[in-house]
Order: sequence, then C-alpha cells, then structure tokens
Amino acid sequence: RQNPPRPRVKMAEEEAGAASARRPNRKMKNMDKPWEDDSVDHWKEPTWDQGDMKHPLLEESSFAVLFPAYREKYLRDVWPQVTSALKACGVSCKLDLIEGSMTVATTRKTWDPYIIFKARDLIKLLARSVHLQQAVKVLGDDVACDIIKCGGLCTNKERFIKRRDRLLGPNGSTLKAIELLTGCYVMVQGNTVSCMGPHKGLKQVRKLVEDCFHNYHPVYHIKALMIKRELEKDPSLANESWDRFLPKFKKKNVQRVAKKKKEEKPYTPFPPAQEPRKVDKQLESGEYFLSNEAKQAKRQEERNEKQAEGSAASKAKRQQRFQAPKEKSVKAAAEGVRPAKAGPSASDLAASLKAKGKRKREG
Repeated sequence: RQNPPRPRVKMAEEEAGAASARRPNRKMKNMDKPWEDDSVDHWKEPTWDQGDMKHPLLEESSFAVLFPAYREKYLRDVWPQVTSALKACGVSCKLDLIEGSMTVATTRKTWDPYIIFKARDLIKLLARSVHLQQAVKVLGDDVACDIIKCGGLCTNKERFIKRRDRLLGPNGSTLKAIELLTGCYVMVQGNTVSCMGPHKGLKQVRKLVEDCFHNYHPVYHIKALMIKRELEKDPSLANESWDRFLPKFKKKNVQRVAKKKKEEKPYTPFPPAQEPRKVDKQLESGEYFLSNEAKQAKRQEERNEKQAEGSAASKAKRQQRFQAPKEKSVKAAAEGVRPAKAGPSASDLAASLKAKGKRKREG
C-alpha cells in the first residue's frame, strides 16, 4: 500500500525552513573580523607567558630519542645543565645510558603546551653532536630547528663523502658563507645535517643541502642568496619579479665513454663442448707416461730455452748501443747544396799541355 502524497503547501514550508537554516545570520556577516584588522601583524607569533595557562595539562606527553655511543661521555657531563634548562620550563628529562636514550616529558608544572616539542628538538640536536650552548637556543620562540637526513640522497658512499665535503668547503668556508647568508646555525655530522634558525633560513638551507647531494654545487646557491640580499635593500623592487637578476646555471652533461657492447653469439640449444682436462692433454702429448725424473728434465730444458732466448734478446739490445750510426753520403746534399765536381789530376794536366805544345810546333 502506497503512502498518500504530502500536500504541496507543507513541502514548500519545509523547504523554506531549511533554506533559512542554511542562510548565515546577516548580523554576524557584517561584524568586523579579527583577521581583517590591518593594524595587527598577523605573521608575528603571539607570545606565551607563564600565567596564560590557568590549569595544568590533563595528560602527560613524552618523547624519547636514541643517541650514538660516542655521545655518551659528553651527555653524561652536560646532563645537569640540560636538567636545569628544562626544569625552568616545567619539563622533566631522563638519561638512560643502558638503552642509550634521552626522554623528555611534561609535568604538572608545565606552563607552555608547546614547550614539549621544543624539548624534543633539544634532545634531537644533542644526539646529532650539537653543543649544549647552541642547542639550548631552540627553546626560544624565535628559533626553530630542522634535521635533514641526507644518507639516502646519494647511493654511492665515495660520492656521498665527496659531496658532503663539498658542502663544508675548504677550511669550512662554504659552511660559514651559508650560515651568514641564511642566518642559521648548520652542523654536518655523519648522514645528517642539523640546522637552527628562522623558518625562512631553514627552508633555504634544506633546499641547498638537498641540491648539493643531487650534484648541484652550493656555490651557485650562495651567489643567488647574495644577489637576493642586495635586491632586498631596494624598496622599488619589492613587488617585482627578481628572476631577471638571478643567475641561471645550466648543467653540463659530460660525455661519457660508451661501453663496448658484447657481440651476441648465435643461440644454440646444445651446451658447449667440454674443454680437455690437463690429464687429457698430457695423454695426448705422451707426457703422462713419463717418469718424474723425465718430467723434471723436460721442464728444466724448457726453462733453459726460455732463459737463453731472453738473455740473447737482452744482449742484442745492449749491443745496439755500441753500433755506429749510419753516415750520410754527402753532407752538402742534405743541406740542399750541389756537390762540386772533382777536378783533373796533375798527370792529366801535364799530358794535355804536352799535346797542345806538339800541335803548335807541327803547325
């Protein structure tokens, strides 16, 4: 049995009620919103004072970080200072030398709900060989940190070490330039790069480090950052694109030596013929049936023949130094001058003079 259709008037009233429920209140729409106030710097992080949180945290939050064995001695020495720095923020900490871990946790005295993340970053930096005097700065509101894992960016270990040294530069000059231009503290240790500073600088450092391990030299990034720093001083270029000022570096593809392709042999379903064994070769030559003395004598004879050939070759090579070089037939011919013809001898001259005198007397 089908239900009777509802009257159209009732359906229209229900639709009008649903539409009015979806329509926003005009009073709320016309009210001033806090994000529309231009006098407030919305990018500035709000400060958090000790009396802002009226009630303690309901649940305990904790973080644990492992540290390498070579950091155990340093952490044991500076742990009282770490405890006092975190105690001022209402965070408890624990150093476990058996498991090799550091743990931080909130307490009833914690007055900043975000400080637990700052404490986690602190123990991470301590595990990555950052000194305590530098790592404690991360507890401030204006300092953030980033730990870049670069071990998987380069598969070849030798190439990884070479590019990591490229990031440091000669006597740490490249690393110092990166710190000055980005305003961040950078620490290269093992397979990670730890950096501390403002968020803008951390973003630049991460891009630079990842490109360095992808075979893009950090000097190119340093040049671009120096140009950007100079352009920031010009207020007329604040709303313009800086692409025309930045250098554009093209990657040069070095032509690699082509590998020699192996010639594919024709496919044969049958396996190759078995190579003759050493015993088979001895049986074929008859050496297998000789006695040990005969075999040794034959080997000695072959050795003497090889020795005689070698000594004869070396002797002939030594004798070549004592052979006189071939002389040229006529020295003047080599210089391009024609050789002078040889004159008649004295007897020929005397005979010709006698013949001339005899012809004169007869005539």
